[in-house]
Amino acid sequence: MDAENKINEETPHRAGFVNIVGNPNVGKSTLMNDLVGERISIITSKAQTTRHRIMGIVNTPEYQIVYSDTPGVLKPKYKLQESMLEFSEGALTDADILLYVTDVVEDPEKNKDYLDRVAKENVPVLLVINKIDLLKGDGELEKLVAQWHERLPKAEIFPTSAIEHFNIDNLKNRIVELLPPSPPFFGKDALTDKPARFFVTEIIREKLLLNYDKEIPYSTEVIVEKFEEKETAIHIMAVIYVERDSQKGIIIGKGGEKIKKVGIEARQDIEKFFGKKVFLEMFVKVEKDWRNRENKLRAFGYLE
Repeated sequence: MDAENKINEETPHRAGFVNIVGNPNVGKSTLMNDLVGERISIITSKAQTTRHRIMGIVNTPEYQIVYSDTPGVLKPKYKLQESMLEFSEGALTDADILLYVTDVVEDPEKNKDYLDRVAKENVPVLLVINKIDLLKGDGELEKLVAQWHERLPKAEIFPTSAIEHFNIDNLKNRIVELLPPSPPFFGKDALTDKPARFFVTEIIREKLLLNYDKEIPYSTEVIVEKFEEKETAIHIMAVIYVERDSQKGIIIGKGGEKIKKVGIEARQDIEKFFGKKVFLEMFVKVEKDWRNRENKLRAFGYLE
């Protein structure tokens, strides 16, 4: 056994699952990326960006933290959102430490049922009040902390600004202190539990969210059909699925201009992520009403 993985009575190795939950658009993915130190979860200003449960792993010789970013909690309108809610609810059942993320504008009673379940958790709950850089008046933060302390009396409260990295180090230190003694769950060189193809799809989805309006990005799914990695370059072929023929036209754009822009932006980010030259081909296909079809949700990895 490696010396760094060895568990002994004097300095036991510690490891644990730290699950990040909360409502959409409060900064969970930004916080996750700051805690992990890598761009694991896609970040846009739009709600419902994260559809899967995504793990980011932090390793030192003394500990392993397995962070888990989850979709924002919402009332499901179609089968895809039901699956997303299951990811979020599952995060309550297997956490060693729970990070409940809110922000300075959210009503503490939003999604009351989910919050009631968080209040009953026996594992340590760290309540992160994000975006405090947006507060202007004196006493606003104290009022918020008091409100949340009343709502989640057992939780430790950490006012933060993930975007400005404010108070993140104190939060990290507390997480390390709360980790239970345990051998590592993953290899010490692991950064995530997801395969390389997954991050390609996430990067392309992010560009769709940034480049299209209204319902269009939420009606799309990205599948990587080819991922050939060589020493100096990666050849990727990806398919963007939409629900209707009209959406296909919007994604492609006049003369193919829109999809070309998405392809250039995605390729640049994929190259940064993998540190290699990338050749990216993208196609658009129609898969009618895929968000409500169980066989398609299973094929796209949303259902077991």
